[in-house]
Amino acid sequence: MSSPSHPEPAAPSHGCPDFERWWHGYGVIKHSPATCARAKAMADGLVAEGRQPDTATVFRKLCALDRLTSVGLWLVAHMTYANRVDITGQPLKARDFKSHPEGHTGGALNMVPAYAAYLALNNLTGETRSWLMGQGHCVAAIDALNVLTGNLHPEQLDRYQGPEGLSVLATDFYSYRQRPDGGMAAPLGSHVNPHTAGGIMEGGYLGFAELQYAHMPLPGESLVAFLSDGAAEEQRGSDWVPRWWRAEDCGPVMPIMIANGRRIEQRTELGTQAGLERFEEHLADRGFAPVRFDGRDPAAFVCVLYEMEKNLNENGRRAAKGEQPYPVQVPYGIAETIKGYGFYGAGNNAAHNLPLPGNPRVDTRARELFQTHADRLWVAQDELAGCIRQLNQHEGQQRPLERDHALAVRNPPEPVIPKIPQAGGQCSPMQAIDDFFTALVAANPDMRARVGNPDELASNRLNGVLAQLKHRVNDPENDQESVQGRIITALNEEAVVSSCLGNKAGLNLVASYEAFCVKMLGAIRQELIFSRNQSEVGRPARWLGFPVIASSHTWENGKNEQSHQDTTFCEAMLGEMNDVSRVVFPADYNSTLAVLPRIYQGRGTLTCMVVPKRERPCLFNETEAQTLARNGALVVDEDTSDGEPVLLIANGAYQLSELIHACERLRDTATPFRLVYLQEPARFRQPRDVHEAAACLSEFERERLFPFRLHRRVVLTHMRPEVFRGHMHPLFPEPRQSRVLGYINHGGTLNEAGMLFANRCSWAHALTACASVMERPPGEWLSGAELAAVEGRGDPSVITGGWT
Repeated sequence: MSSPSHPEPAAPSHGCPDFERWWHGYGVIKHSPATCARAKAMADGLVAEGRQPDTATVFRKLCALDRLTSVGLWLVAHMTYANRVDITGQPLKARDFKSHPEGHTGGALNMVPAYAAYLALNNLTGETRSWLMGQGHCVAAIDALNVLTGNLHPEQLDRYQGPEGLSVLATDFYSYRQRPDGGMAAPLGSHVNPHTAGGIMEGGYLGFAELQYAHMPLPGESLVAFLSDGAAEEQRGSDWVPRWWRAEDCGPVMPIMIANGRRIEQRTELGTQAGLERFEEHLADRGFAPVRFDGRDPAAFVCVLYEMEKNLNENGRRAAKGEQPYPVQVPYGIAETIKGYGFYGAGNNAAHNLPLPGNPRVDTRARELFQTHADRLWVAQDELAGCIRQLNQHEGQQRPLERDHALAVRNPPEPVIPKIPQAGGQCSPMQAIDDFFTALVAANPDMRARVGNPDELASNRLNGVLAQLKHRVNDPENDQESVQGRIITALNEEAVVSSCLGNKAGLNLVASYEAFCVKMLGAIRQELIFSRNQSEVGRPARWLGFPVIASSHTWENGKNEQSHQDTTFCEAMLGEMNDVSRVVFPADYNSTLAVLPRIYQGRGTLTCMVVPKRERPCLFNETEAQTLARNGALVVDEDTSDGEPVLLIANGAYQLSELIHACERLRDTATPFRLVYLQEPARFRQPRDVHEAAACLSEFERERLFPFRLHRRVVLTHMRPEVFRGHMHPLFPEPRQSRVLGYINHGGTLNEAGMLFANRCSWAHALTACASVMERPPGEWLSGAELAAVEGRGDPSVITGGWT
């Protein structure tokens, strides 16, 4: 995008000295005629609403905003390049610069006027809104302005306030220093993190803020969402915000795209005038009301945000009263700017990271350029202090600091947990989820419910959920759809999981085919990391946990070919830290039911549940199911009458059935065995740090279920055997006497028995593995025809034909 020019400003309106002072701008900050007109209208509106005493006060605060923005730009440049900040504005020496400067400088510079405007809008209206930034690498803007205004968590307040605080901030930025335990020494990061006051999302994966923001604020709350023009090209699911937003269950959302026209090394489509116009048309076609404005001017941000909020509140009010249908138009701000505006190199590829042509520590010209451009931005300390006092009036306005905005301190009450009766006979384990969640929502009517569903709830046996909560649509076609429906359905797994990740005030359920849960991993992993880091800094997340159901899973999905046969999701979730990422494999209705209360009572945790949808026998009574939920494993059967038993470990519903069948053959031949069902494997891993240790069972409890004296072990797992063996190495004291059978990427159009056989996971393959670890011939348990089938010489139907 070419640099937007600053048109000659209109002559000031005489008679208001504060307006005239603001109109002149400050340093690189200028005010266009369009912004002046908006500012006058906003000032009149704030006075009419009783939020400000007079328009002169508004313009004094806008003057203060110009100066806060300017010094914010100044500090961001120092954070990239300098080890020392001279608050008097004196030139820095060569030794004051970093040996290895680093920073996403251009994007951070663009975010300074945006975030400064957010702070000023809150002051002007006397309300603390929430904020979200999709481009988390622009965090220097947030940290710089938070330090300048004192909007900090205790650890940053102690470190960055005081005479040398700004120098410490600059030195800490990309310092790479570590604590003795290996963690980062500084309470500062390259992206938004739990040290970032008010931060709720890392923003490392572009595009997820766009998918979540419509589901975040409750009625009475308000959210400013800063978004990336690069993400707009990448993640089109954000186009559906007007489809989902309802005034009845969501507060106003104000998306602001920072349209700087550049990715890291090339121009975006929105970096051209034609591309920007096409994007406006695209937004309008999808229910947005786009408004373009000067993204270099903090006052323009304030005015547009003020207008957007008023307009969406009015649109929502009219829709809630039935005066207009949904979807209502959602205002969408487009802040036109150039990458790195306000400093040298703006608009060039280099502006993304290091805009100067060299390192000021060793390059005289680069040092001179730094000082020349920094001088334009500097504000005298006494003047800056007065500006900050004007914009920092939280106590007088009786509102929280921005670090404590509503989304940042989510802490819903404990949900009422319904009591659901146990089942017997044959039934789908997914029915337990259906029964529990419908009862949970009914028992907690004040908690906003969201269900994330890529396609078919009925296929996954969630008929009750569908009947009770209904698909959210604009034009219902049947009784399974409603304008106020709470099921977010779209063939975009990232969008539907994000509808629940955004709903941290309520009750959530995500259900998908196992193979397609993989598409959710980026969004989920970003959430898990942020939650984990919050715990590490002593401010653990308090939102209610929920399950991501992987049903229609690998072993049940033979009818759909190998694209639908993929165990990656549970394997990846097992790789995350177990105190925030649980992975459970309930085998029947009762064990599924028993594990759900703890999931919804958890805080800041997500649980992958791998659940069969087909009818399965109820193998566990209530006591056994509760033991499984509490401990993660249970001895199902054993015969230890003579000699050392072979230890059989089942992980997965179908795997348990196969090993139960295998145990019948072992018992018939008086072969001692112990069969353990492993429902939650990570409880038995070797903990990787103290936080994870709290979620794992002790060695004593592991020994009780998996005695060390039982050296010979055979495992049937739902997942890939190498993954299971790697994560669960404490369960294999003698690896050479252990065999792990699981998914080996074989499949096709097969039934469940065929899938098990193709992956060498049938009961007969398990017996062959037993023979191997026990150094006995498999013919002791298998007939000649069965052995031939297992060895690939016979008819598989002798193994699979009697399968149920």
